[in-house]
Amino acid sequence: MQFSTIFFDLDDTLYPASCGLWEAIRERISLYMHDFLGLSWEEIPELRRTYFEKYGTALRGLEANYPIRREEYLAFVHDLPLKDYIHPDPNLRAALEGLSARKVIFTNADSAHARRVLNVLEIASYFDDIVDINDLEPYCKPMPESFQRVMLRAEENNPGHCVLIDDMLRNISGARKMGMRTVLFGTDHAESDADTTLLNWIDLPNILQQLENYPS
Repeated sequence: MQFSTIFFDLDDTLYPASCGLWEAIRERISLYMHDFLGLSWEEIPELRRTYFEKYGTALRGLEANYPIRREEYLAFVHDLPLKDYIHPDPNLRAALEGLSARKVIFTNADSAHARRVLNVLEIASYFDDIVDINDLEPYCKPMPESFQRVMLRAEENNPGHCVLIDDMLRNISGARKMGMRTVLFGTDHAESDADTTLLNWIDLPNILQQLENYPS
């Protein structure tokens, strides 16, 4: 059996978490909560964490509790000089070039941010589609409905033919529950539900070949 679709997370997966971009985005989220909603700096960190855990993203939590404009929020929190943080990775490009499966970005960010990231990394041409937070509305990873939505978009009926590559344990768990094969990126976490882990993109072809031979 050969995998037909590979779903790729975006932030902290297609670029290393150590670059600091996601931390900068998190700071922009806090700034939005302070400047646009009038929340105090003291209450913001705990509230942001609570929304992330309860609703899947800070955005979904804010939408449930405040009259915010989603487009304004997404534009604000992603308004960062990406080239100061991320750079093309030859190993990532080589791995993508060698994959015959459909390749889809599956992100809780929006497509505008995703396209900017892909363009800076010089890999936009390798992806067939982007499924973003707007496509998943009112859901997001790791909700089961988000995996149903992304499979429907990819015209996939069998989750066993799909792979999710993601850096977050809860997203990996959600994909596993749906029947997808899973690759945890960036860490070798002993307690992960992932089928396997990936630390360097150069190893991706071999890892996928091994997964194809594993019993599901």
